[in-house]
Amino acid sequence: MIAYVTVGVDDIARAKQFYTSFLPALGYELEEGPEGLSFALPAVAGEPAILPEFYVKPTFDGQPATAGNGTMIAFEAQRQEQVRALHAAALAAGGTDEGSPGFRPNYGPRFYVGYLRDPQGNKIALFSSNPDEPGRDD
Repeated sequence: MIAYVTVGVDDIARAKQFYTSFLPALGYELEEGPEGLSFALPAVAGEPAILPEFYVKPTFDGQPATAGNGTMIAFEAQRQEQVRALHAAALAAGGTDEGSPGFRPNYGPRFYVGYLRDPQGNKIALFSSNPDEPGRDD
């Protein structure tokens, strides 16, 4: 099981603006500290944490942060409408478009996805595969 994912960034303020434009709407809570930003889904008292957590931090070695080639982090939304709204919010918060929300011919008929890059260049996917919504072939 994946426990956490970390992306490195050079500008925490820009990253905060980007990630808070959509992660709270997906249920993530933000905790800020001297090491950066921590996003986690709230756990019920007495229950284990819901994994994975997502961290946004400066690089450990002090060198400039770089985006991983071929690396992408996907966040699940509840509905296609939410994918569209959060994709637009993330663009307005400093992200760049890597693929407008929609269905892709190479993926399943219910996989609705939009792609972005955060201000540092990390690739992010926002997707929904809700079986109660129309699919690509409906």
